[in-house]
Amino acid sequence: MPVTFLRPLAFAAAALAGAASAAPSFDTRDLDRRTDPCQDFDAYVNAKWLAANPVPDDQTRWGAFQILRERSLAAQHAIVEEAAKKADGAKPGSVEQKIGWFYRSGMDEAAIAKAGLAPLAPKLERITALRTPDDLVAYLREAFARGDGQVFNFGAGADYRDASMQIAYARQGGLGLPTAEYYSKPEHAKIREAYVGHIGRMLELAGTPGETAARQAQQVMAFEMRLAAASLVPVELRDPANQYHFVSLDEADRTTPHFSWSRLVATLGIEVGRGFSLSQPKFFAEFDRMLAEVPVADWQAYLRYHAIEDASTYLPPAFERESFEFYGRTLSGQKEMKPRWKRVLGAIEGGMGMALGELYVARHFTLEAKRRMDVLVGNLRQALKVRLENLDWMSAATKQKALEKWETFLPKVGYPEKWRDWSGLAIAPDGFYANAEAAAKYNFAYRMAKIGKPTDRLEWRMTPQTVNAYYSSTDNTINFPAAILQPPFFDPRADDALNYGGIGAVIGHEIIHGYDDQGSKFDAKGNNANWWTQEDRGKFEAGTARLVAQYDAYSPLPDVHLNGKLTLGENLADLGGLTIAYDALRPALGDLQAAHRKIDGFTPEQRFFLNWARVWRGQSRPEALKVQVNSDPHSPERFRAIGAPSNLDAFAQAFACKAGDPMVRSGEAQAKIW
Repeated sequence: MPVTFLRPLAFAAAALAGAASAAPSFDTRDLDRRTDPCQDFDAYVNAKWLAANPVPDDQTRWGAFQILRERSLAAQHAIVEEAAKKADGAKPGSVEQKIGWFYRSGMDEAAIAKAGLAPLAPKLERITALRTPDDLVAYLREAFARGDGQVFNFGAGADYRDASMQIAYARQGGLGLPTAEYYSKPEHAKIREAYVGHIGRMLELAGTPGETAARQAQQVMAFEMRLAAASLVPVELRDPANQYHFVSLDEADRTTPHFSWSRLVATLGIEVGRGFSLSQPKFFAEFDRMLAEVPVADWQAYLRYHAIEDASTYLPPAFERESFEFYGRTLSGQKEMKPRWKRVLGAIEGGMGMALGELYVARHFTLEAKRRMDVLVGNLRQALKVRLENLDWMSAATKQKALEKWETFLPKVGYPEKWRDWSGLAIAPDGFYANAEAAAKYNFAYRMAKIGKPTDRLEWRMTPQTVNAYYSSTDNTINFPAAILQPPFFDPRADDALNYGGIGAVIGHEIIHGYDDQGSKFDAKGNNANWWTQEDRGKFEAGTARLVAQYDAYSPLPDVHLNGKLTLGENLADLGGLTIAYDALRPALGDLQAAHRKIDGFTPEQRFFLNWARVWRGQSRPEALKVQVNSDPHSPERFRAIGAPSNLDAFAQAFACKAGDPMVRSGEAQAKIW
């Protein structure tokens, strides 16, 4: 999320918190003893398991995260199935009733098939009726008011200059392909061709004659290519300077003379005070030119296609299958659609995810789990403080500011202190599309209501049932949802070494995001401000340049290399997080006898690193891997397993690696930062 600079650990995945099994905390039978850990640590820990566990047909990636997600989906499935059965007799307007009805409406495939395109017909008719640029602008305003905005994104976020207050942000958007580069680079030509074919088929399914649909598909592609040419690419979007451009309403209206921001905010019923962030001026200048230059018919084709695509989950099977054929099979290599119940759960997560989280926490999270997590977070924070105090490359002036930021960290564990109020959302026992529309409108209004109000540091932007964690730069919070407390991250039966190599490194990862290449541009109050001396910043960037070069050299596929600048923030967090987790392990081990006690033939130090690599056990289909490399700031799992450890002297010592081994980086090749 670019406005708030959320830094999640990885892609969203959910699981059953605290789940335990009869299996050992770390099964050494998974290790490939034929591989030298100093040569390829990922292969040593994970290759044997990965060879025996190929990616399932309904997945694009498979490994530790996905297995946990499947467990969670099963837990959530049980919750919504029970809610659906009891919904009619549940307390009127309760979360249980709304979740039950929402799920039931999504599972009623017969009713969805019978309704056909009728739920979407009013929107398509409205698009067909557009005649002039003024009609277009009015339609765009109305769409945002419904929570159904097109072409750009409009939301709320902390003001980069005064993070204590929320302002409005307008941001680039409107593309159907993963990034702007997909519209121009030669290596994506086949994807572009497939996308045009997909657009045409979606339009044809909605009743547009074949030849007309094919022509309109070309119009949509040309339209999106103009937007893409004016859009920033993922590396550029990581820079806070490209996420904030504060203007008054009058200035914004002058920037886009064909689109009145004053009328938009009036339609939305909000007050923006001194102004808002028109975050990517180049994009909005092009958007304005397109309002004047692009024929209304081309706009209609674009809006019609995206209305159909966005609704495909809620329409008859033919629409959902066609969407899957492009986005699932062609773009990501997925062989089969997920079963219906998982797709419906995905819709509920998007529309009422925090409400489902309330039911999840009641069943699957304990105060004891929260207490243990609080202790771990405290230990990792203390380890970071010691690191900061003893940095030999940072001046006292910058160090003081770094420690001030450390002081204001707000850890949040498990779930929100106060649950959202869902009383204003009307959900019916039938009508899947209508329920989804109602949730989208309700959630958009919820976000709009924040504008002009103080920032709530206690608010959560990730549901409790998510196996993930995140850092937010603008409120300086580290957030650990309930479901992260489970194996392989945390196991109450396991030794400290495993838990610090798992959940400890996760905690460290999120804390370090406050000091990564972008988080370090925000101060203790969450403001985008420089708290560095020029000399210290230069030293920091020299260290990060080594990490960029390291990951640039990694090649997950032939002729495909990682983008070290795109993944720098996550790689810095991995390196720093693993470092301070290792620091925190030492006092946790206690006396010398415990510190040298072997389990299954491995020292605590070795088990620490073994679990780090196991957490990143995973593999992807080649198509999905290409999308990840082009668009995702997270490195693929294999390179997370080996990247950070190869920079740590502690790893080399733990496994008796020698200079020159692939897992040993030294001299100018070694990144040492936090």
